[in-house]
Amino acid sequence: MDIVERNLQAAHATDPQRFVQFCIKLRRLDAVIVVQLEATQEQSPVRLVASLTYFNLNFNLAFHKVSPNPPTSEPDSPSSSMFALRQTSSALRRPLARSFASKAEYENILTEVRGKVAIITLHRPKALNALCSPLIEELNGAAHAFDADKNIGAIIITGSDKAFAAGADIKEMATKSFVDAYKSNMFANWGDITKVSKPVIAAVNGYALGGGCELAMLCDLIIAGDSAKFGQPEITLGTIPGCGGTQRLIRAVGKSKAMEMILTGNMIDAQQAERDGLVARVVPADQLLDEALKTANKIASFSQPVVKMAKEAVNASYEQSLQEGIKFESRLFWSSFATKDQKEGMAAFVEKRKAEFKNE
Repeated sequence: MDIVERNLQAAHATDPQRFVQFCIKLRRLDAVIVVQLEATQEQSPVRLVASLTYFNLNFNLAFHKVSPNPPTSEPDSPSSSMFALRQTSSALRRPLARSFASKAEYENILTEVRGKVAIITLHRPKALNALCSPLIEELNGAAHAFDADKNIGAIIITGSDKAFAAGADIKEMATKSFVDAYKSNMFANWGDITKVSKPVIAAVNGYALGGGCELAMLCDLIIAGDSAKFGQPEITLGTIPGCGGTQRLIRAVGKSKAMEMILTGNMIDAQQAERDGLVARVVPADQLLDEALKTANKIASFSQPVVKMAKEAVNASYEQSLQEGIKFESRLFWSSFATKDQKEGMAAFVEKRKAEFKNE
């Protein structure tokens, strides 16, 4: 930890932006980074918090920048206020303020916030947004930061007009041996989007192939532009889907269609994907983001705790039997009655007015 602390200290003492980038690059496959910029009521000084949660080690490192001035004590000094190491089994328990993710400088993604909706755009135009490890790291970091932001109610992941993501970065994988891939656990964090508690919408234009199709399926729902094409062409490269494609595709389109796509490598267009149940709906390509925003804004207008319950209940159907799922749904249903938003929603219905949810 001494090396980590020294580098973090040097980075954030010089430039908070550099500090954020250092954290992103430092991130490993088994870690999740949540980056937040929080100002005090007087807006000064600024406190920067980067939470590195290592799930397999079950602890949390919280590094606090309490002053814009460089520290005067050693990082490992007991009297230092720069660093704190807290043993815990979860991320920071303190409430998170407005996420810093929308302002962070990323190399492979773009982020923005529109009202209560966060938008993450995959941005490797020269590679048709091919998914590399650094991109996945940035995507996970931004998504989890937005998930922690109480002002965000839904997240959209999108790409370019030509490609949502044309697949995994073959150049990154081509020379890897079995031992290299197994030891590094290369794809360990590619499914971390499913750990985001808020609804995640994939807005897909152009190609969503291989890892790109798998990434779209990791999201809670897919809205496709009419030019979108989906496929799992790994068979043509002498391999098979490696990020959940064989498991999630069959749940979306059924065994026969999944077998056809995976064994032939054939693509399907957006209209076929809608008929097969892979995507929720198809919209004109030039209206994709607007339509995704309409859906995201509607979701974000409802009670966040109840939306989370609904998402959990639907996702439970993948892992549980019908009877177990119904019992789980029933528990969540009655749990919603413990929220103030349930009282407000039903009162508003009776009083014939629009409900004003407070996420409580």
